[in-house]
Amino acid sequence: MIVDFDKASPEAFYKILIGSVLPRPIAWVSTINREGVPNLAPFSFFTVASSNPPVLCFAPALKFDVFEGTSKGKPKDTLKNIQDTGEFVVNIVSQELAEKMNQSSGSYPPGVNEFEKVGLTTAPSSRIAPPRVAESLINFECKLHQVISFGEHPGAGNLVLGRIQCAHLHESVYKNGRVDLDVLHPIGRLAGMEYCEVKDRFVMVRPEV
Repeated sequence: MIVDFDKASPEAFYKILIGSVLPRPIAWVSTINREGVPNLAPFSFFTVASSNPPVLCFAPALKFDVFEGTSKGKPKDTLKNIQDTGEFVVNIVSQELAEKMNQSSGSYPPGVNEFEKVGLTTAPSSRIAPPRVAESLINFECKLHQVISFGEHPGAGNLVLGRIQCAHLHESVYKNGRVDLDVLHPIGRLAGMEYCEVKDRFVMVRPEV
């Protein structure tokens, strides 16, 4: 079966993508607006873009709300804050934080502090203004490198590339130069309302050719 993007609805193709590209790690992104009010929201279109220099990327899509009386998609608060300030923190989501992460995904009005709404603690960052999630075991402070827009219509992605300024790792999770996966307990996003834990793992040695 072939599904042609030009003939399928955006909603149908979205379901194909999120049901095929998985599990997806979750970037729990904290920002501040121009008034300094914190914002916190999760995004599962997220990965590493470069290790040297260290760069993370995630892609918030434009909302399906009508923007200023036009047919354009409305930018999410996270994207707007990053474009305004040039800074953000990626907080890694452990299983123990799953419920609070989910609560922070609600469509809160602009200017609402999700840290306060869901009962999380802000921790000061070292190199940038947006706060970290204190309860998260790993936080990456980032400065904006580039935003690549894929359009102005609802559902269009905006690839945010951020250069990591520093990483905060809890002493319990960082041992002998490595992150302990059994302590981190990261979760991933699947399709629909489903998530997953990292439990069953196997090792494969790369062949020498």
